[in-house]
Amino acid sequence: MIIGHQKQWQFLKSLAERGQLASAYLFSGQEKLGKKKLALEWASFIFQDDLEKKSHPDFLLVEPMEKEIQIGQIRDLIWRLSLKPFSAPLKAVVIDQAHLMNAEAQGAILKTLEEPKGKSLLVLISEHPEYLFPTIRSRVQTFKFYPVKTAEIEAYLLKKGISQRAAREITQISLGRPGLALDFIKAPQKLKDFLLKRKGLEKIAASDLAFRFQSAKAFSQDPGELKEMLDVWLSYFRGILLEKVEKPKLKPFYSFDRLKNILDLIQSTRNLLLTTNANPRLALEILMLEL
Repeated sequence: MIIGHQKQWQFLKSLAERGQLASAYLFSGQEKLGKKKLALEWASFIFQDDLEKKSHPDFLLVEPMEKEIQIGQIRDLIWRLSLKPFSAPLKAVVIDQAHLMNAEAQGAILKTLEEPKGKSLLVLISEHPEYLFPTIRSRVQTFKFYPVKTAEIEAYLLKKGISQRAAREITQISLGRPGLALDFIKAPQKLKDFLLKRKGLEKIAASDLAFRFQSAKAFSQDPGELKEMLDVWLSYFRGILLEKVEKPKLKPFYSFDRLKNILDLIQSTRNLLLTTNANPRLALEILMLEL
């Protein structure tokens, strides 16, 4: 079931029904919005088969391996697209986190976009389309995805049997991202960890620089936790920003400009640590100065 994004879903369905598919699309927007879910549902609709539950000879899902999508993966998908469809009306490929294609991989996919072979459909999914070559972005049709209304997420959780109190709490901290809400349902411990990390952030933000730098040192020694921790921080400060839209006097020490700077810095730090070999302690210390 798709949560939200009904305008995009209905339009994409109508394209398939009318046989007016382009050769390549880009689904862009924050992570955990449901872009991948919708792409798989759309491909399943076109193929008249459930591609989330079983493999299909005419469909391929490409995902990052060790922080990037490598040239070998792209060569494989290009080869698959060159083949005639086995049983479906076309060949289809979904590339999740397409911005993690390295330069060589992007160069290879660009050639495919310039000269599509046979009946094929390529869907790129990315929360950072700006990291894709401009020439790639110019050759795909872009669909933008935005946070889902909280009422829709909460209604879905209630239908799943989640208590009203828990549904409301999960909806609030998910900030319009159905994928995150579903993660919390599937793994209750993840919700507990999220709330614990949020309390830890509040303690850090209220502490002096010595404690902040101490925290940065501790966090940098556990790279596996960094991504989740920074995701929590993004969620926390986005939540404050949204609250201040309705209540501008809330948390006066966090002005709109300061919140924007913090969010930009958390996002850039997260991307830096995930996609490069940057010094995590130094990156975190710079971030700590702004909290």
